[in-house]
Amino acid sequence: MASTFGNSSVLSSVVLPIMCICLTQWLLVFPVAKTIPNGFSVDLIHRDSPLSPLYNPLETPFDRFYNAYNRSISRINRFGPSYSKAVWSDIMASGGEYFMNISIGTPPVLVLGIADTGSDLTWVQCKPCEECYLQKPPLFDPMKSSTYKSVQCGSDPCNALDSSDRVCDQEQNTCKYSYSYGDRSFTRGNVALEKFTIGAANSTRIDSPVSFPNLVFGCGHKNGGTFDNVGSGIIGLGGGPLSLVKQLSKSIHGKFSYCLQAPDSAAKSSKLIFGTATDSNSVSTSTPLVDRDPSTYYYVTLEAISVGDKKLAYGSGSASSATGEGNIIIDSGTTLTFLESEFYNSLESALEEAIKAKRVSDPKGLLSPCFEADKDMDLPVITFHFSGADVKLQPWNTFAQVQDHMVCFTIVPSNDIAIFGNLSQMDFLVSYDLEERSVSFTPTDCTKNP
Repeated sequence: MASTFGNSSVLSSVVLPIMCICLTQWLLVFPVAKTIPNGFSVDLIHRDSPLSPLYNPLETPFDRFYNAYNRSISRINRFGPSYSKAVWSDIMASGGEYFMNISIGTPPVLVLGIADTGSDLTWVQCKPCEECYLQKPPLFDPMKSSTYKSVQCGSDPCNALDSSDRVCDQEQNTCKYSYSYGDRSFTRGNVALEKFTIGAANSTRIDSPVSFPNLVFGCGHKNGGTFDNVGSGIIGLGGGPLSLVKQLSKSIHGKFSYCLQAPDSAAKSSKLIFGTATDSNSVSTSTPLVDRDPSTYYYVTLEAISVGDKKLAYGSGSASSATGEGNIIIDSGTTLTFLESEFYNSLESALEEAIKAKRVSDPKGLLSPCFEADKDMDLPVITFHFSGADVKLQPWNTFAQVQDHMVCFTIVPSNDIAIFGNLSQMDFLVSYDLEERSVSFTPTDCTKNP
């Protein structure tokens, strides 16, 4: 079943599909937590939306897409051939695609951080700073918070850090963390407990914030490198024990979801939902989460991919990285989708057979295949056959208009790990159940916010 390119009004806007869990402009509009059945939600703003603090009106849609491509290439280096901790040194610290606002401390201080499903420990810049990168929001001052508590060496929160990431201050018996990145960015500070408040008030609406005491976080006193100055640090949404969603697991019944949409002139927000999302009339399809090391990442099993009606087995005769359970990671922080290189050759051939259009070259030499586009162009529906779940991707999930008369495939080959990126997740309610160990996909109009 093909979809007509000329009738797909979303496709041209997908040129910006870099989804950033950004908040709205931090000086003007703050995200608000609202109560929903069994949970609460916060607004998500696309990195390149006019509502984003990183929005650059001088960039063209094509510029934004190629910037997203470059960030995706940087980010995939985090996931090495064996997903080992050593490959973390390759990731650029500022490569996140989403921001999120939370408040920390008593009284609460609003902080803006990169929301990252590929990280666990939440950390923010703190006073006093031995060394800090410039940030627009105020620094968090733990001395002014009545709920700040240091974490001792040998405690469970301290031991939950990888041994290479933790340091013990023997003199004060306090636990410290130390992270380094390949672009020479770094963050070091104290591991602590603090009250987190999700939600805030603005001039147009007031919702009750939701507060959680004694959450583990990193108070960074020495930070530097390529971090964006609009943010205060990183908010970890990964699967490890110190991530925000794992620490909130009992309160949210182990469930969280997000619904991502393409940016448009209306600059509507997407949603991150803690707890159970509202019921949808659409049919959900679920696949098991696979337990692998490191536990930070969300692994699922990809069995095949269909281009229209042509089904291609994934991993058959390919390198070992494409075979077995947990052969692909779901990551909201990567724009593009990456597939094992040998399989990709078969996929590219199937695309050429399905698309009756002239093949052309990306002038930047980054994406392939690309096709000459016109209003009558038909692009195929591409189905990802996960274990127990068939996820049908529309053309706006898999193609982007990179020139006025050119569309390119936004799934690219990888020599290491496969990643199901956020373009492929757009206009799905993606729901994680960390207790049942599953992730589900529900086709959803995310402009209506679940």
